[in-house]
Amino acid sequence: MAPILRLLAVLAHPDDESLGLGGTLARYGGEGVETFVITATRGDRGRFKGIPPGSPGHPGSAALAEIRERELRAAARELGVRELSILGYGDGVLDQVDSREAITTVAGHMRRIRPQVVLTFGPEGAYGHPDHIAIGQFATAAIVVAADPEWASPERPHAVSKLYCMAATQREWDAYQESFKKLVSVVDGVEREAHPWPDWAVTTQIDTREQWPQVWRAVSCHESQIGGYAKLNDLPPALHEAIWGGQTYYRIFSTVNGGRDRETDLFEGLRD
Repeated sequence: MAPILRLLAVLAHPDDESLGLGGTLARYGGEGVETFVITATRGDRGRFKGIPPGSPGHPGSAALAEIRERELRAAARELGVRELSILGYGDGVLDQVDSREAITTVAGHMRRIRPQVVLTFGPEGAYGHPDHIAIGQFATAAIVVAADPEWASPERPHAVSKLYCMAATQREWDAYQESFKKLVSVVDGVEREAHPWPDWAVTTQIDTREQWPQVWRAVSCHESQIGGYAKLNDLPPALHEAIWGGQTYYRIFSTVNGGRDRETDLFEGLRD
C-alpha cells in the first residue's frame, strides 16, 4: 500500500499561500496529496484596499484581522488545502515573539500532521520581510524539535524527509513585479527589495500551468488587499499563466534523494 503523502506549508501572512505557492498547493491537492497550511499571523497591520492603517476608511487592526482570516480560509478552500492552522501571532512583529514558544508550537503541528515535505520562506524572506525571515527560521528549527525523541509532547516524534524554501529567479521576479507591483520592505530605515535566486541554485521546478486559473481565484479571495492586486485584474490569460504557471524552490535538505539534476516533483524519492 502506497504511503499517504502530506505537504505542509509554514507561512507568515494571509495571501502568502496564494501568491507564494498557490500553484504548488493546487497541483498537489488535485493529485491527492494531503496539503496543510500554517499561517503565523492574521495580517492585522496591513492595508485595506490600499488604505494605510490609521487612515479614514481603514477598519482597524481587529476588524482587518477578521476580514483577512475569512479571506484566507476562502483561498485555502479554493486551493484544495485539507487543513489550515492560524497561530495568531502579531503581524509585523513575528521576529519579536518568544522563539522557543513559536518553534515548539510549529513542531507540535508537524508531529500531528506528519508531513514528508515542508515548504517555507528562505533566509532572505523573499524581499527581506522580517516576518517571512522569522517564520522560515521557526519552521526550520521546528523540524529539528519535531524529530527529537527527548522533546516531550502528546504526539510521537516525526522526521520530515524534505525541506524546501521558495526560490524565485530574476526572470520570475521581473514578470511578477511588472504585472503586480514592486515589493519593498523597510526595516530599521533601510529599504529591502526582492532578492532573486540565481538559476543554478534552483533545485526544483514545479509545472503549475494547468492550475493558474485556480490560483487566480484564490488570489482574488483576498479582496481586502485588492489595492495591491488591481493591475492583475486586467492581465490577459497568457500573462496570468506566465506568473502562476511555474514555481521554483531550493531543496534545503532531503533524506531521500540528492544530486544536481533539477527535480520536477517535491516528492521525488518518496513515491513508490
